[in-house]
Amino acid sequence: MKKIRFYWSELKSTFWFIPIIFILFSIGLALAFAYYDSQITFPDKGIWRYILVGSASSARTILATISAPMIGVAGTVFSITLVALTLASSQFGPRLIRNFMYDRFNQVVLGTYISTFIYCLVVLNTIKETEQFTYIPSLSILFAIIVAVANILLLVFFIHHISVSIQADKVISDISESMSKNISSLFPEELQNNQSHKQEYDEDEIKKSYTYKHIIEASQSGYVQYIDSKAMIRMACKLDMLIHLNLRAGDFIVKNLDLCTIYTNSKIEEEQINKIRDLLIIGKTRTPQQDAEYAIHQMVEIAARALSPGVNDPYTAIACIDNLTSTMCYLSTVKFPSKHRSDDDGMLRLIQEALSYNGMLNASFNQIRQYAKGSPSVVIRLMDALITINTYIEEPSYKKMVQTHATMVMNMAKESFIEQNDIKDVEDRYSLIMKD
Repeated sequence: MKKIRFYWSELKSTFWFIPIIFILFSIGLALAFAYYDSQITFPDKGIWRYILVGSASSARTILATISAPMIGVAGTVFSITLVALTLASSQFGPRLIRNFMYDRFNQVVLGTYISTFIYCLVVLNTIKETEQFTYIPSLSILFAIIVAVANILLLVFFIHHISVSIQADKVISDISESMSKNISSLFPEELQNNQSHKQEYDEDEIKKSYTYKHIIEASQSGYVQYIDSKAMIRMACKLDMLIHLNLRAGDFIVKNLDLCTIYTNSKIEEEQINKIRDLLIIGKTRTPQQDAEYAIHQMVEIAARALSPGVNDPYTAIACIDNLTSTMCYLSTVKFPSKHRSDDDGMLRLIQEALSYNGMLNASFNQIRQYAKGSPSVVIRLMDALITINTYIEEPSYKKMVQTHATMVMNMAKESFIEQNDIKDVEDRYSLIMKD
């Protein structure tokens, strides 16, 4: 079921899914209107004579007039989207193309224009005019006119949306929002004061208690997109075995390298090995569903490009630091999952590489610190970010990690800054962190 949810989420993120749904809906809507038009007789006097079409030739002309521009505007919308993708790729990095392609509003706009074109074609095909029978779908044509007027307004909103979406602040804000939602779903539990009482396992002793050791190799190369850990634990309980995963979501695996190691008391069949392989999804790109570092790397990439000599945009880098600070403040208060997963009886069933606070902190600030060399404003904001994060931390080990980062920032500032007042600003902030 979880794999189905994963594929459903990926399907909704594709650029073509929403337009296809709109096209199918428009065909059904056209047929429904055609049916009701055949069941309803409208009066040919009063205001109705000005609203409804009176002849088959006029009906064909109206539908042809609407349908032709709609497919043309759909091409224009697609072209504008490609231009936005090109600008985003050159300014913010190629990995951000995914965010623009999967923009739901862009998909809705493209689907609306294409579906309007299909709707007009279907309705146009229902118009009949012979000596024995005349059928004019007046209600269907009226609806087409209303949709055409709405599409004109939609084009204005689309142009505004595109012009706003390629602005650096909007891109950073969208990534930050996506990152916050993703991390909140992956780390929902708050950090408790009794973290030191977590159950510990002697991995070596537990592994020695099993008779057989099986190494499962990867059947293909690619990024690990999804791991169904709960299904693995259920399988491990059913077959009385221990599974040691050598990776986590977001890691790259090469074909025929070790995917995981299985410890059992009996030989395992090839069918069972294939079932374990099926509990992992390996693809060509990274996805954010279980990869908590994915959005962080996107934010860091924007900051790194902004700090490159060819761009030299410290304000964009500072905005990235601010949003990463918010994320790290949240992570300072949540419980990170253990790499040891047990069954209901407390028996170790799964060992899986897990994310750590230090790893997330490194992913957020290491590269920015390295690229910020010689940019006092960015370095000072980076130290301010560490001060803010430090105020949220109650775990002593986390404080030491933040102090380590502060020391690296301080050392870099001393080596790269020329102005002594800039160095003093960093030192003053550094002392606030180290005094805890």
